[in-house]
Amino acid sequence: MKRRHFINMIAAGTVSAPFLRLGDVVAQPSKGQRYKIAVIDLMILKRQKISALPLAKEIGADGLEIDMGGLGNRETFDNKLADPLIRQQYLDKAKELNLTFCSLAMTGFYAQSFAKRDGVEKMVGDCIQTMQEMNIKVAFLPMGVQGDLVKNPELRPQIVERLKMIAPLAEKAGIIIGIETALSAAEEVKLLNEVGSKAIQSYFNFSNALEAGRDVNEELRILGKNRICQIHCTDKDGVWLENNTRLDMPKVKKTLDKIGWEGWLVIERSRDATQPQNVKGNFGANTAYMKSIFQTK
Repeated sequence: MKRRHFINMIAAGTVSAPFLRLGDVVAQPSKGQRYKIAVIDLMILKRQKISALPLAKEIGADGLEIDMGGLGNRETFDNKLADPLIRQQYLDKAKELNLTFCSLAMTGFYAQSFAKRDGVEKMVGDCIQTMQEMNIKVAFLPMGVQGDLVKNPELRPQIVERLKMIAPLAEKAGIIIGIETALSAAEEVKLLNEVGSKAIQSYFNFSNALEAGRDVNEELRILGKNRICQIHCTDKDGVWLENNTRLDMPKVKKTLDKIGWEGWLVIERSRDATQPQNVKGNFGANTAYMKSIFQTK
């Protein structure tokens, strides 16, 4: 049975665990694998739930981006991982399943203003502390709707100031904070240069470039390998990555190979519009496809 037909059967629900699993039909990364594929606990509907780990394994991912929890009007994130017992359960389960926590996400800033919200230093500090306790090397920090520097360029000084404020914390901890902005690659390079810290890098998202009408491959070349910490290899929902006509993944791989980048490709969206709630089908198909492109021998 061909792999693609098999994945379609899983997505349709005609084949299911425990007899056949998504993890059985996708390549597992070899030691020293240049590209690794992850999913996000929030997007597989398991935000800060340990059940995200076995689900990620079943989907076939090599790792998981985990979330810091909701923010709202709290002093800091609603972070269950601050509990030593829960944190150790995560670490033990990840070891058991041979999964890696590729990044820790501060997705609460999608809806909150990084430029204006009080207490940002504590929030980021709490994230860094959790990273250290779990040996996670990359944090995801989106500027979000309120921090859109294309629509709100007047916020740039405040955002730069705050990134400069948290950069020493990241440097001291030996971690990287990857920011997602609405800027073009050329403008993001200027922003990163203004911040002036190797601990603040770009967490690139294919969808942002595509939605703005930019060439993904050219954006990657402009940013270069040393400014990109991780990549959300996703587009808006509608079709699976393999069926996306505006995203040429083999070409993306050639670009990343050419600039010498390596690291985690993290699947965020690209769900089939006809089955948006089919977590295993959507993320299993996208994971299998990404591995067929990026982890072939």
